[in-house]
Amino acid sequence: MERFVIEGGQRLSGSITPAGNKNAALPLLAATLLTSGRVVLRNLPDIGDVRIKLALLEQLGVLVERLDAHTYAFTTPITPTVDPDVGLSRRIRTSPLLAGPLLARRGSVTLPRPGGDVIGRRRLDTHFHALTALGASLEVTPTSYILSVDRLRGADIFLDEMSVTGTEQAVMAAVLADGHTTIGNAASEPHVQDLCRCLNQMGARINGVGTNLLEIEGVTSLAGTDFTIGPDFMEVGSLIGLAVVTRSELRICGARPRDHRMSRIAFGRLGVTWRDEGEDIVVPGDQNLEVNHDLHGAIPKIDSAPWPGFNPDLISTALVVATQARGTVLIHEKMFESRLFFADRLIGMGAKIVLCDPHRAVVVGPSQLYGEPEGLPSPDIRAGMALLTAALCAKGKSVIYNIGQIDRGYERIDERLSALGAKIERV
Repeated sequence: MERFVIEGGQRLSGSITPAGNKNAALPLLAATLLTSGRVVLRNLPDIGDVRIKLALLEQLGVLVERLDAHTYAFTTPITPTVDPDVGLSRRIRTSPLLAGPLLARRGSVTLPRPGGDVIGRRRLDTHFHALTALGASLEVTPTSYILSVDRLRGADIFLDEMSVTGTEQAVMAAVLADGHTTIGNAASEPHVQDLCRCLNQMGARINGVGTNLLEIEGVTSLAGTDFTIGPDFMEVGSLIGLAVVTRSELRICGARPRDHRMSRIAFGRLGVTWRDEGEDIVVPGDQNLEVNHDLHGAIPKIDSAPWPGFNPDLISTALVVATQARGTVLIHEKMFESRLFFADRLIGMGAKIVLCDPHRAVVVGPSQLYGEPEGLPSPDIRAGMALLTAALCAKGKSVIYNIGQIDRGYERIDERLSALGAKIERV
């Protein structure tokens, strides 16, 4: 298996452009099934999860044209007659997003249970509550979900949690349903907004984009469109953390700073600063990282929450940054009970962390991190990137295994960081 060999302690410099948003790309790829028209998606990240989703679409009969490295065109002139491939579906988390489009297009689908990161229980109940509210019937087996419907019909839906993919599922099913649909307690992350904007370009009638209440008037058909995916929100946050712990000055181009107002607050509790220059974020070098206490000297916390709260996918990076900030902070990951388990690897590198329980870690910094030449396994996409960040900050050599996990979410990260001065080799 491929691995990264990293020599830490190097300062980086220069400019880097984040890839397209993975969490927008995957639902948008599913949305191409909603029309027989030609859909062009630009700024698609060249990552593992996208490549698997492209293979799934081709397996369903979609005509996929590669226009350049990050631009593809999709045409589905004939209604797919097969179900999503089991092997491909189990390699990614977002394969269930094919359900809404296939129900709208042909009235039935059998979905295998998905794969994805092992970061705790990741329930799909919200998806199926929304689809059954729109009229679908559901049969659950140990290995699959069987859905069918004569005709999707609008409904007043209140989601049981602000699930990003659950919201996307409900939206894609509702745009072609008969009548009016209301989706309350909807997620409103930038990637959800990208999906809604693209669907509106295709002729959907979605109001309330960017809020937690979506109003959708069903239409009889959608047309093709040409849509550019926004920058990857998670990659921008990861790059901010990487710049800070390596004491590097970096310009993150086209980062869409307005999406990072809560990230500025959360990272600011660790003393992190940056400046916005148009659509770029500039992280200054040699920052004095010090925990900013709450009033009366209380220990602050960085906790995850639904948008516009601090995104749970950035908790892993925040944990690494906290090891380099003077003071004590509580990191609280509220959603996934296995997200923080990689902390023991940081402890092995010299970090002063107390893992209180699966959801909470107390970090006391700063700590000198030391490389792990015997190897660090990458348990999931975000923890893998966090361990890569720690290795670049550490003194000495580190080896990271299972880097296919990192490749699932970060495009050619070794090449792009090497261009900034990082000593990282793919072996």
